[in-house]
Amino acid sequence: MMGQGAVNLALGGGEFYLRHARIIKATMTQTKNSKVNRAWINEHINDPYVIKAQREGYRARAAFKLQELDDSFGLVKPGQLVVDLGSAPGAWSQYLRRKLLTSADKGQGDTAAVTSAAVIALDILPMEPVDGVVFLQGDFREADTLSRLEQAVAGRPADLVVSDMAPNLSGIASADAARIAHLVELAVEFAKAHLKPDGALVVKLFHGSGYDDLVRLFRETFRVVKPFKPKSSRDRSSETFLVGRGLKIR
Repeated sequence: MMGQGAVNLALGGGEFYLRHARIIKATMTQTKNSKVNRAWINEHINDPYVIKAQREGYRARAAFKLQELDDSFGLVKPGQLVVDLGSAPGAWSQYLRRKLLTSADKGQGDTAAVTSAAVIALDILPMEPVDGVVFLQGDFREADTLSRLEQAVAGRPADLVVSDMAPNLSGIASADAARIAHLVELAVEFAKAHLKPDGALVVKLFHGSGYDDLVRLFRETFRVVKPFKPKSSRDRSSETFLVGRGLKIR
């Protein structure tokens, strides 16, 4: 019998991938005697954001989290350079590219803005190509990966850095909090080095040990800091997002 942990792993920790339809079908067959697994799978495939992701061609329901952030804070604008950290499977990159192109189509940007708009994505996992997105595979914690990302940016200050990075969780609260904090701290350091003075950084983090310290770090770094919990985040999830705008220091 396939356990819940295996189902979670196969389904990418609960996010929807287009290729999951056959995995879900096979899993339901193998776990037909498990009410818990059936209930979890049914909840997943009947999730309105999963259904919406399928309908709109997004690789994961996470696209709607970024959409809510963008709608609330006006993050994505014509001509921007956006860096997408923790990009796999690509839903945030899809949203970013679509939004940049849609803004131009609506006359919110000129030809130069369309040409200058760019999305550079990075993840430790492989990601299937997204049209118009430059993807780098590597571990953001390693110097070589950071160097390749800096080469891709090519000295151009970023308008927006978004991070959906999350570590593999061990279940040990103190260790997990340290891993989460490390990724957020690295994203902040990258933003301090590569953001425009009026640019924005969005990171995912989790309520619990270390949360207040990360909020403090954001307030030390940015002029405006806003926590945000998208409606598309699952109710039982402790995830939230921090938005920082306007660097205090360079």
